This record gives sequence, C-alpha cells and structure tokens, in this order.
Amino acid sequence: MKQNKYDDPGFFEKYSQMPRSTGGLNAAGEWHELRAMFPELRDRRVLDLGCGFGWHCRYARQQHARSVVGVDISENMLARARENTDDPAIEYRRMAIEDIDFAEQEFDVVISSLAFHYVERFEEVCRKVHRFLTPGGSFVFSVEHPVFTALAAQDWHYGPQGERLHWPVDNYQSEGLRHTSFLGSEVTKYHRTVATYLNALIDAGFRIRRLSEPQPAQELLAQHPEMRDETRRPMFLMIAADKI
Repeated sequence: MKQNKYDDPGFFEKYSQMPRSTGGLNAAGEWHELRAMFPELRDRRVLDLGCGFGWHCRYARQQHARSVVGVDISENMLARARENTDDPAIEYRRMAIEDIDFAEQEFDVVISSLAFHYVERFEEVCRKVHRFLTPGGSFVFSVEHPVFTALAAQDWHYGPQGERLHWPVDNYQSEGLRHTSFLGSEVTKYHRTVATYLNALIDAGFRIRRLSEPQPAQELLAQHPEMRDETRRPMFLMIAADKI
C-alpha cells in the first residue's frame, strides 16, 4: 500500500502547522541525536527518502554535500520543498519509497526521517538502498519506535483525573498493519519489532554502527515543559548502518 495522506488538503494544512513543520530541524526533539549519527557529508552524494519539506536535503548541502536527491510521494510536500530551496545541487523527485530505482552505487549516504513505518516491506527498501550505496556508504534513518507502534491507539493509559499513568505495550510480537489516528485522520502504519529492523539490515549486507532511542533535547524540554512525558518511553528508534 502506497499511502499519500499529505496531498489531502485538510491533513496537509494541519501537518503544516506542527512545530517541526514551521520550526524546522531545531524544533524536532530527536534532531540533535540524528544529526550526530550522520557520517561526514562533505563531497558526498546524498539520497533522502521521504524528504518532506526538504529540511534534511538543505542541511546536507549546508554540510557541503556534493549533491542531494530528495524523494517523496506527496506533491504538496515537494512543492513546499522546492519553494524553500534555491540550490541547483538539490533535486526533488516525486516517487513512492516502494518505487525507488537508482543506479548501482549512485549514492554515498542514504537518509530517511520518520517514513519507513509507512512502508510495508522494509526489507525490500534495505536491499535497494544497499545496491544504491557505494562500498562503505552509510544508511541512517529514524522510525517511530516499536514500543510506540505496537498498539494502534498510540496513546497513554489515563487515570481517573486524566493523568497519564503509563504507556501500554501489547501485541508487540504481532507485526503488520496498524490503523491509527494522526491529526484527526486515519493513517496506516506498519509495526515491526526492533529485531526485525536490525535483521533486515544485516540480511541486506549492512553492519550496524549505532542505535539511538532519543529523548528530547534539554533546551526543548526547558522551552516546552509539556514534553517531559516524552522521556518516559521511547518515541523514536534511530539506526545508523554501513554497507559492508
């Protein structure tokens, strides 16, 4: 299933008002750790899968990447990315992640932020990325943490006064479809375990370099005390792997 909620006008309007949509990378609580997992980008050819508004593409060029290709299924996302990009070394292409097709060893670095939990066959993505990368190339991405995706409700267990008691985890080993709600719309996601993510990479020929289950940056916690609950359970899983 190739899902494209972002070309729905109402959904896109709500998404565009989110802090990470208006504030960019520094408004994303996990950015400080994801950035640290990137390899050296200078003179590298970079592919961004699910590039959205193009924040990571522009960051790569700020780090002197040689060229960047951003791929996204949403025309709305790409239109905003192009509107905010004035750099001939960045190219945006409309394409579903499932349909990516590039030349062997075309890229040195492949990145992706919060996109693969919308993709049904992650193992196929891993095999393709491995083929696109040069030997020793890096694959760095974030997804919603399996603790977060295990239950479709994706919500806290509340007490009688509406207090957040704990984050429930159930059916963790039952991988597959989850129909959940995001920004008031039904969204299809795919739950898979941490082991499945790692083994898909290993089977495709990658060596795991680093894992992260980030907490929001301290400066964001200071600015937004309501984010304190984000330290009680992992919301994101981030993985850096290198092509063997």
